Amino acid sequence: MPLPSRVSPFGDVFASLARGTLMGNRGGRLHDGARKLGARRWASKQWICCKLAFNDRHRNVWGDGYTELFFLDEVTALAAGHRPCFECRRKDAERFAALFSGRKQRATAAAMDKLLHAERLAGKVKRTHARPLDTLPDGAMIARDGKAFAVRGSSLLPWSPEGYGAPQRRPRGIESEILTPPSILRVLSAGYRPLWHPHRA
Repeated sequence: MPLPSRVSPFGDVFASLARGTLMGNRGGRLHDGARKLGARRWASKQWICCKLAFNDRHRNVWGDGYTELFFLDEVTALAAGHRPCFECRRKDAERFAALFSGRKQRATAAAMDKLLHAERLAGKVKRTHARPLDTLPDGAMIARDGKAFAVRGSSLLPWSPEGYGAPQRRPRGIESEILTPPSILRVLSAGYRPLWHPHRA
């Protein structure tokens, strides 16, 4: 059985045989010595998404260090409330932080983590936000009937651990339950281009 190391747009951690295109963590270790997931779902407010390969490093997944988590793509990671890593994805992280602040000086990692933690969680569960569907930028994710959909132009793309399904028409003039935190929506609206799963790049 695969490890429960995949992350959904709802922020849930689950097991899947499908491979993700990005890795990340939630600030530390969530598993025990037997590689079993404990009760907590984050170790700190530092939720990041990283490259799968960086500087020829090799890790023992769910070993002695932090708990590695995996995402279908960056659109999924952003919906769950993760931000780009400043080490392995420096250029993306700098761009994200500059757009996050909206000022000359980019936002610090600590400032982003503090705000995102408040926006992505309501206690221990996923916090969602209501917004008009018409106003959402590409790369935002919404929930409909318990399922996640990514916004792409005039379409909604149904999400699954394996990739995105056939495009559906994006409705107009309605409010939706938004999974992507508001601060990340502003970053996307300001021009940040997240990494999409190659089937919908």
